[in-house]
Amino acid sequence: MQALALGLLLALTLPPFPLGPLAPLVLVPLLRGGFRKGFWAGLGFWGLHLAWLPQSFAVLFGPWGAVPFLPLVLLKALTFGLLFALTPTPLLRVGGWVVLEWLTEQGELAFPWGLLGYALLEAPGRVLAAWGGVYLLSLLVLLLALGLSQRRYWLLLPWALLWLWPLPETPAPERALLVQGNVNPLAKVQGDLGEAVYPRLTAQGLARHPEASLVVWPETAVWTLPQGIEGVLGGRPLVTGLNLYGPNRAVLYQEERVLAQYDKVRLVPFGERFPFREALGGVYAFFFRALGLGELADRTPGSRVAPLGPYGAMICYESVFPSTARALVREGAGVLVLLTNDAWYGPSFGGRQHFALGRLRAVETGRWLLRAGNDGITASIDPLGRVVAAIPAQREGYLLAPFAFREGLTPYARYGDWAVGLALTLALLGLILRVRPPGWRNR
Repeated sequence: MQALALGLLLALTLPPFPLGPLAPLVLVPLLRGGFRKGFWAGLGFWGLHLAWLPQSFAVLFGPWGAVPFLPLVLLKALTFGLLFALTPTPLLRVGGWVVLEWLTEQGELAFPWGLLGYALLEAPGRVLAAWGGVYLLSLLVLLLALGLSQRRYWLLLPWALLWLWPLPETPAPERALLVQGNVNPLAKVQGDLGEAVYPRLTAQGLARHPEASLVVWPETAVWTLPQGIEGVLGGRPLVTGLNLYGPNRAVLYQEERVLAQYDKVRLVPFGERFPFREALGGVYAFFFRALGLGELADRTPGSRVAPLGPYGAMICYESVFPSTARALVREGAGVLVLLTNDAWYGPSFGGRQHFALGRLRAVETGRWLLRAGNDGITASIDPLGRVVAAIPAQREGYLLAPFAFREGLTPYARYGDWAVGLALTLALLGLILRVRPPGWRNR
């Protein structure tokens, strides 16, 4: 049961929990041990880290909403068990852990939650993500745990500095009006988007804050651009989500024209896209009926990640993929704009967790991040990862959000996931040291 307890403690070091500074200490005893230890640690870690799933879905859909939680946690715990079984030495495990994290961002079932680098989210040292992304932060946390396991306690000093380092101010000459409609997510699925709320709140917000140069509405805010909206916007650009039957779309609208559009590329597995539908069609149909959702169709994914002019639009789930934000700035985005509908998380901590993960995209890319959520969290995040403005969740409102357009590429945006290559190298080195022949030092 010690492994289960360690897994629970490890989950408490990641957002939205506050024990990030303890992450390396919790990891020290997890650098050794086999499949059984990894599985039980994974059961504790993923059971707590993803506890928002049954909490939110059971509230929205009743008891059946909690059922998918169990197989997901068991599968994720199994990946920990296999990681521990295949990495019998600490150095091999350090490298293998980061490689496993990177693999969770790949493929049709990608689900990049639970990355250890997010333990540094509330530390000023998160700015190192501008050099190597969240995977570099994960590698640093694991290497510190490795050093502590070898009684190199002096490493606690640089770790403390990561939490105490002062950060400079970041200028923000521009202002955007971010609108939070707070529309019930089940009503949205049934076609009632509450579209009238967005022109009304926008008119109120711009009357109070005429200095706003941009308006942002959240994911799937409206079916089409409302008639007369140009009179409300007064020539300002609008970035909004459209609720279409096929793609999940974001558009840039100005002066009665759609200037650009972007279709969401990273669709939510089992939410917007249902893998293996031909084989599992009966299972899906059963759950759709049990949850009162009718017959859900797969959304159509976009073909490529591309900004809307200077605005790098991400749609909800895409904010947890470092590769998406990196692609947007490489294509010329001067500011990141996240449109999301976190009302699905209900009263759970899932919305705060999703918000926390997305904050690091601002650091990795060196861009401001403007986040408009249906029911929150609506906020402005600076390129150093600080929340500089936000409004309360679960209510109608609008936010005057400071931001700036920025140019240039951070080392991470330019060179990508080199930290994963370094982790793989360390894993290979650990493997070589483990299989070296007896007496090799004397040759």
